[in-house]
Amino acid sequence: MSRQRILAINPGSTSTKIAVFEGLKQIFLKNIKHTSEEIGQFKNITDQYEFRKNIILDEIKLAGIEIETLSIIVGRGGMVKPIPSGVYAINEKMLADLRVGLMGQHASNLGGLIADDIAKSIEGARAFIADPVVVDEFDDIARISGHPLFQRQSIFHALNQKATARTHAKTNGKKYEEMNLIVAHLGGGISVGAHKKGRVIDVNQALDGEGPFSPERSGTLPAGALVKMCFSNKYSFVEISKMITGQGGFVAYLGTNDAYKVEQAAAAGDEKAKLIHDAMAYQTAKEIGAMSTVLMGDIDGIILTGGIAYGKPFVDEVTKRVQHLAPVFVYPGEDEMKSLAMNGLMILNGEVEAKEYK
Repeated sequence: MSRQRILAINPGSTSTKIAVFEGLKQIFLKNIKHTSEEIGQFKNITDQYEFRKNIILDEIKLAGIEIETLSIIVGRGGMVKPIPSGVYAINEKMLADLRVGLMGQHASNLGGLIADDIAKSIEGARAFIADPVVVDEFDDIARISGHPLFQRQSIFHALNQKATARTHAKTNGKKYEEMNLIVAHLGGGISVGAHKKGRVIDVNQALDGEGPFSPERSGTLPAGALVKMCFSNKYSFVEISKMITGQGGFVAYLGTNDAYKVEQAAAAGDEKAKLIHDAMAYQTAKEIGAMSTVLMGDIDGIILTGGIAYGKPFVDEVTKRVQHLAPVFVYPGEDEMKSLAMNGLMILNGEVEAKEYK
């Protein structure tokens, strides 16, 4: 069993999460926090590579886990080029794209770099990434925006959406590739995907301005008003960008990104908090309704997942608006580490074959 161990690595902007699994049994978990001073000494994200790798190795050693017992190293997929869903063996082409930040600079780019280096130090170990945020399985019709200078992009919570959909299918004795599902990830950002027989053929680009607003993001804004604001000379590019991502949604309306606090305030009689809370649920339900047309009404289930799915009032508000479309299933929380391990285990068990990054 020792050679069935999987190391999952999930680098974030100010933290690095690592976990060791035997199968899907978690035997070690550590959330390593990085101070602004530690991160600030590096000019670029990729410059943090050795610093973070060494901390990971130190923590594994302190936990009494022998590095030689690791068989699979799975890193959080970074901003590589758009690719179909799956588990990808890390190769030189991927490493090059991660180093330059082909689709953008993000801490998740370090996941593949570190996983590859650790695997190379262990005889027989293999390194992979799984379902990065740039997973792209769109039908061509979904790419059309309305103007040829703009193309809709697939950037969403692919890792959690895919893992939750697979878990749901398995729970119901089916294969994910046999089902049509709408999956709503409810977190700091909200993404709603149409999963058709194993492919996410449409999803709102939740990162920077499409779909429902969320605790930190403004979602789709009125285009005309946004253009006027951009040319009003009142706000800088950075300020408007923060309005869209980081300081939108609950933050803009209520001064907090804590969905539980908003839920509690609404329950205590705060009318503004209730209005904004319910409006976010309303917009989420609208997006689910839109994805129902993508699947032409052929829907096996609607899945609500992510941290906000713990909030019963929010789930109830969404459910009452969409339950006529298909049964609603709730899988609260987001276990990225288990999702990464699940993908590694599928490789170990021969359930899937690793894809080649080209």
